[in-house]
Parts: sequence; structure tokens; C-alpha cells
Amino acid sequence: MVALGGSMRAVHAVRTLAAASTATLALTALGPLSPAHAAVTRVQTTVEIRCAFTVLNQSADWYFPAGAPQGLVWLQHGFARSNDNVADLASKYAAAGYLVFAPTLPTANLYGCTLQNLGNNTDFLGNVADLFAKMSDPSDKLGRSFAKAKAQAGRSDLALPGALVFSGHSAGGEAVGYVAGRLRTDSPAAWARLRGLVLLDPVKSFIGNNLDTGLKAVDGTGRMVRTISGPDGTCNNSGSGTDAVQADVHAPFVGVRLTDGEHTDAEGASTDAVGTLACGTPQAKNVEALQTFAVAWAKDAFSGTQTAAYLPGGSYYQSKLGAGLIETLAGAS
Repeated sequence: MVALGGSMRAVHAVRTLAAASTATLALTALGPLSPAHAAVTRVQTTVEIRCAFTVLNQSADWYFPAGAPQGLVWLQHGFARSNDNVADLASKYAAAGYLVFAPTLPTANLYGCTLQNLGNNTDFLGNVADLFAKMSDPSDKLGRSFAKAKAQAGRSDLALPGALVFSGHSAGGEAVGYVAGRLRTDSPAAWARLRGLVLLDPVKSFIGNNLDTGLKAVDGTGRMVRTISGPDGTCNNSGSGTDAVQADVHAPFVGVRLTDGEHTDAEGASTDAVGTLACGTPQAKNVEALQTFAVAWAKDAFSGTQTAAYLPGGSYYQSKLGAGLIETLAGAS
């Protein structure tokens, strides 16, 4: 997640925690979905992603809604985390009617094929973008992963939805933003599918300008960009990603800050001891608000609407603002 995003000292501390907990994270198995998510089917499989002259076979979760999916959400975890850590939010997106693709991307890799930019990961993120560039081909990498998942789910009749929303937590927010920009420059057909970004306390890498590059490519194209962030702190690199959203996206409204939130709010019930020790324990009120806004804004992106209740002046929004739970984030003028 990022344990991930703050000072270099904080990153070292998180890596130490992550290394000490590798076995725990690898063996973690989530229990049955809660009753609220009973209609959602989670399938754990893999996806191939090119890495230099090799091919990685990465863990990939697919979440199927009860009915025909209304769109595809790519949900990306943060630095030193895995797809298990976004299972709670993934289930919320799926319960709202969306197919969710949640892969695990590497924290460390000899060839620089990593989620966070620890040297130069742009070639690797370009290969991630290629998954979506070729998603209409069922014989390509994303199509093959989906075929395995839908067979396991007993949903062989389904096709990949045509519309996309990218949602990423922490360093995953930077990754989805950069990939969105690559689709605009490199893949017009896939770019036409993308409806918007929902960023969850995004974090900029210490090296490079991946987030700024991606946001500037998306800005002004009619794609929705929203963030749900926490207070500045070590784990979000002093709010670096939120600062980038506010500086690079020209819109009067770009999201909210949870006034007493934690970096782990996006993980909700699927966080763990590593996450809470490094980056705080989520409070139910903040998790509820984050998930409500994330799902509502994704729905708006897919449908091209602006649901008043979840925007400044609307009923749900004002209830959270009046309670002091959120602050409004404005974009660049």
C-alpha cells in the first residue's frame, strides 16, 4: 500500500515490516464475503504481464456482480500490498453492478517491473496498459485471465464490458493515472473505453513524475478525475498525490479529504496488522464515506452523470461536510 509512501525512512520501515510478514501476507485467506456482498463472486486466478524479456504470472482477482456487469473497474492496491488488501472495496464495486479486476503488482523486481517507481517502471506500466489496449482480443493476456475466471465462476456467457474506470490506492493511484495517460497516447481504442479515475489517497513516487504525467494527459479530456484522500502524513508522502491532483486537474471540484482519515481507509475490512501498524487503523465512519463516494463517483463516470447527492451541495455530501468528516478539494483554476 504504501506503507509506503512517506519519507525514505518510512519506506525502509515499511519494507522491513513487509519482509517480516511475507509469509503471513502470502498465506492470508479471506473468509466468506459478508451478507451484504453475498451476491458477489470472487475468483482468484492469474494474469500474464510482460516484464523486460520475461513474462510475469501475477495473482489476479476477479469479482463478478450478480447480473450482467455494467462496466469494468480496474482496482489497484498500493505499495508493499496485494490484491487481498482491496477485497473489501472490490466487493463494494461489484455489489454495485461492476466487474472488478484486481491484480497484484510487484513491490520489487530485478528488471524494474514494479508498482511504485523505484527506478524507472514506465516500460512495465506500459505493459500493464497493454492489457487494456488489447482487452477486446479474448486470446490476449487480459482476455485469457478473464476466461479462466468466468469459467471458475460459472459465468461463461459473459463478455468483458466495453467501459472502464480505473481506481487505485496509494502508489496504485499513481499507477492507474499513468496507465490512463499511456492509453491516451498509445491506444485510441482503449482510451475511448475509459470513463474516469477514482484515486484513493494517491501517492507520488520519489523518482520520476508518473502521476503528474498521467493526470496531465487525462486533464481536459472529459474524463472524470476524483480523489478521496486522508490528512498529510508519512504514509501518503505528505499528501503528494493529492497535491498533484489539485495542481494538474483543471476542475472546480476534484474530491474530498477525510479530516481524520487513515491511509488504510481504502483497505477497510481487508487491511491487516502490517497496514495498521505502519499506517493506522481505519474507522468505520471513514471507510463508509470512502466506499460510498468511490462507488457513487464510479457510477457517475460510467453513466456520464453527476449525481447531486454526492457532490458539494447535495444531501449525502453536505451531511458529511456538516459533521466535519470531509473537506472539499478544489482543482486548478
